[in-house]
Amino acid sequence: MSLKPDLPLPEPKTRRVGYAIVGIGELSADELIPAARTSEHAYVAALVTGDVEKGRAFAQALDLSDDDVYTYEQFEQLKDREDVEAVYIVLPNSLHREYVERAAKMGKQVLCEKPLGVSADDARAMVQACQDAGVLLMTAYRCQYTPEYWAVRDAVQSGRLGTIRALDSINAQVQDDPAAWRLKKDLAGGGALPDIGLYSLNTVRFVMAEEPQWVFAQLNQPQDDERFTEVEERLSWMMGFSGGVVATCQTSYAAQRVSMLRVLGEKGMALMDPAFDYQGLKVTLEDQEGQHQPAFPSYDQFGNEFDHFAGCIRSGQTPWTPGEEGVADHVVMDALYESARTGQRVDLKTEAGKDLFRGQQKPQLPEG
Repeated sequence: MSLKPDLPLPEPKTRRVGYAIVGIGELSADELIPAARTSEHAYVAALVTGDVEKGRAFAQALDLSDDDVYTYEQFEQLKDREDVEAVYIVLPNSLHREYVERAAKMGKQVLCEKPLGVSADDARAMVQACQDAGVLLMTAYRCQYTPEYWAVRDAVQSGRLGTIRALDSINAQVQDDPAAWRLKKDLAGGGALPDIGLYSLNTVRFVMAEEPQWVFAQLNQPQDDERFTEVEERLSWMMGFSGGVVATCQTSYAAQRVSMLRVLGEKGMALMDPAFDYQGLKVTLEDQEGQHQPAFPSYDQFGNEFDHFAGCIRSGQTPWTPGEEGVADHVVMDALYESARTGQRVDLKTEAGKDLFRGQQKPQLPEG
């Protein structure tokens, strides 16, 4: 968890934003806590966990004390911690709403892992709670804070690829532990879709900078596999956009690991493969000038998230991926499940316009 030598040095701790990490699972341990060590504008000030001994071990590695470790029952004690300005909720999906609302009541700024909740109504309540409390809510869509994704988006939005004709995306991996919380409907809200399929859904919306007008989906939930007694194993779907553009997406919890995004235009093509990994993202742009693979300086996806939200806290500006961006994805996911259940296309009440649910504070990213 040492600082990477080619990353900028952080600000003094007195100017950085202190975060409490709520939940020390695999993502927090392997990605978030190390990322905070590379952050320029943020640091971990406290940990909230159900395993106090584990929390103390991480606290020691972060040069924190045992007093900086809290149980979930002690969560409200963070209210008196002036150095804890924000919380990062990294819990099973069904617990997001509870802890976002509890954090908002304490006046803490909130960064919440995706998906924001387990339904559109759930997510809307979270947004309302933060608005009522006068605190910021950011949905942790790490992909929108990476230069590779912006390279694809810019190629689309600038017209470099010509008129966009179609998009396709796949995100699949094997979830082989039947006891995993992600396979429990009351904790996850669904299966592959809200976990890994959401990357395809959100990225297509981000690249197109607009909302889908309709969706059509087919779901598979094998009854002879103990892993999928409660949630879907895979979902295939289409999303229709303005101008007749259709995005075709697939996600699976029982297929060889693949993460891919492809955008086909009249004059060019953009390919990300791998597209959704934590490291090693690769972009290929092909247009009338030939093929190009942009390269970018070293960075940490989660460090970019920490820093963006910290900057918004200091400036008071709305994050690029606020709670409303999380709600928008839940609206589409709810429609996808409805389509899969009924076998019918579901039309969405879509307003025209670009980036309807994103903030004005765009992320600062390394240039290629």
